[in-house]
Amino acid sequence: MPAASLADVVVLDASPLGLVTNPKPSPAGDACNRWLRALLDRGVRVILPEIVDYEVRRELLRAGKSASVARLDALRVTLEYLPLTTEAMRQAAAFWAQARNQGQPTASDKALDGDVILAAQAVLLGAPRLIVATTNVGHLSRFVAADLWQNIT
Repeated sequence: MPAASLADVVVLDASPLGLVTNPKPSPAGDACNRWLRALLDRGVRVILPEIVDYEVRRELLRAGKSASVARLDALRVTLEYLPLTTEAMRQAAAFWAQARNQGQPTASDKALDGDVILAAQAVLLGAPRLIVATTNVGHLSRFVAADLWQNIT
């Protein structure tokens, strides 16, 4: 079993956000909802970045999942919402260029690349014990601390 990642600030990626917005019961969704509630109960700052809201929302709207959209909207009240800024987009552009110059892009050349935007939003928070909760550790951990959501306490 991997060691737990301790954090005072947890930034959500699309994978855990998708699980908690799904109204249909499932073992993974139920576990993710319990995990999120436990973080909030312990006073952990849980942040919903605007880029992640966009990534999840666009698919929910495309698929006509209105109950999930309503759950996503409700999370904006419970979680700290982090809007996109010019500074974040400029940092994302620097991350994007860095990854390509190292021969390790995180998305195709024509893609918007939400991973670098998410990483930039997280890094600019400047929190010392911040971690991104994800299922995509490989891409995100190049720029910011990231771990599987299940490993974060």
